[in-house]
Amino acid sequence: MSDKIWLGVIYLKEEGGYDIVIKSLNYYKKRLRTIENSPELKDSSAMLGTLLIQEARKIIPKINEIIKKIQDRLIDIKSLYFLCEDLPLLIKALSCYQTDIKRAQDTQLEYFLNLIGDLELVKNDSEIIKNALSKINQFN
Repeated sequence: MSDKIWLGVIYLKEEGGYDIVIKSLNYYKKRLRTIENSPELKDSSAMLGTLLIQEARKIIPKINEIIKKIQDRLIDIKSLYFLCEDLPLLIKALSCYQTDIKRAQDTQLEYFLNLIGDLELVKNDSEIIKNALSKINQFN
């Protein structure tokens, strides 16, 4: 990646993509905080559940750090290039939010509905996330 120019930074800064990224990161943090109540986790073994909860607790501080860095560095596009090293976490947050919107719509499970909030307000986020994933994965 070091020899390529990350075009996703243009999307984040110039096209306002940071909004959906920050929203997705905040959602992902919320999801990780409530992972022990997740329907998927209830169907897994106790040992796997414990491991997932421990991993979730390790990721939350990293999410907070990334959100702060984005907010602090929006002034200068060049300063956002640090996010290249955090692309896997950004993609995971965006994908998790997108998947859970669909789950809330399809299953109407209380867990997902509570996490997502008002489905009418977030129904367009899924399409925005699709665009964001495409753009943040672009390198030249």
